[in-house]
Amino acid sequence: MPAGGQRPSKVIVSVVDGQGRPFCAPGLGRWLARVAPARAHGEVTAAFASDARVRALNRTYRGVDAATDVLSFPGPGPRDAYGGQAPPFLGDIVIARGVARRQARAQGHAESTEWRVLALHGLLHLLGYDHEADNGAMRRLEERLRQRGGLDRGLIEREPRPPRLRRPRGAAR
Repeated sequence: MPAGGQRPSKVIVSVVDGQGRPFCAPGLGRWLARVAPARAHGEVTAAFASDARVRALNRTYRGVDAATDVLSFPGPGPRDAYGGQAPPFLGDIVIARGVARRQARAQGHAESTEWRVLALHGLLHLLGYDHEADNGAMRRLEERLRQRGGLDRGLIEREPRPPRLRRPRGAAR
């Protein structure tokens, strides 16, 4: 184990804007890699997009005509696309910038804190967790990981949200 008692990261996070260009979210990639569950291994892209773009994605992949805070699009799966030669691509996490800003304000914390809440939630969906159908498994894991990362509350713990429509295959919330 490296100095400082932290386990080596098995998650590589790229942080980009809606066009795939580097996005300034200081420390977000390192933080997400540090708090990721031990079983997480691979590459993740966290993309910050406009609310309009997230609304279009939500409409296309989930049948919901509204912007949401975070969407997850799983990759091809462990080592499927790489023949075991490179880290697997776990998928994309898409965060709606405007929704994140408003939620941060409503929660009384910094926008960068909200980004962490949303990125962690999105990563867990990429790993196959589904808080709508897993009898609390995702909620419990999110709680442990957010505590490890210094967050007061996770996304699932917040006030009840409106009911969600069932996700189409290939798109995760």
